[in-house]
Amino acid sequence: MNYFKPTKTIFDEFFEHRDMLIIQHMNGDISKKEYLELNYKYMIEKSIKPFQRIDSFEKGMYNYQYYNMMAKYHRMIAQEIKDKGKHISFYSKYLEEADYYYNEKDKTSFRLLRYLHYENVESYFIKMESSALEGKLYEIVLKDYEYAVLHSKSLWLLDVLKKENVFLPERKKSVIDYYVNQKY
Repeated sequence: MNYFKPTKTIFDEFFEHRDMLIIQHMNGDISKKEYLELNYKYMIEKSIKPFQRIDSFEKGMYNYQYYNMMAKYHRMIAQEIKDKGKHISFYSKYLEEADYYYNEKDKTSFRLLRYLHYENVESYFIKMESSALEGKLYEIVLKDYEYAVLHSKSLWLLDVLKKENVFLPERKKSVIDYYVNQKY
């Protein structure tokens, strides 16, 4: 007898994997570095690519996570190259790639926020242990969705958030402080 087996969507698989790694990281089973490496490996093995259009919350979050992980991974590799005193050209290459992915992440955040019409969105600078990020990194919380938190340092996106009246003037502790204030 055949039974109906609902298939998982690309979003189900992607976010289940991500959530599993988040739980492992929160429990101390893996480091932030391992979290980034395992996410990167998963995206490469699954040949994950971002969507061209953001016409749903899921596509927006998927793209945001894709670009965020790619950016962080490339920045981490650049830092490792620099720390080991290896070729500066490789360091520069990885840093350029990280900057490209961060820029794409910010564009994705903008497209997702526009799709959501900036409704039930709250944004603010977050308290950072890193002096390099203090007063630069801000958080965007999508209050209608569980675990929907975006981060950016983009000045143009910050201007948009202020124009849309969703940016608060106060600094707050990040809703994922355990993650954003941990080095990798």
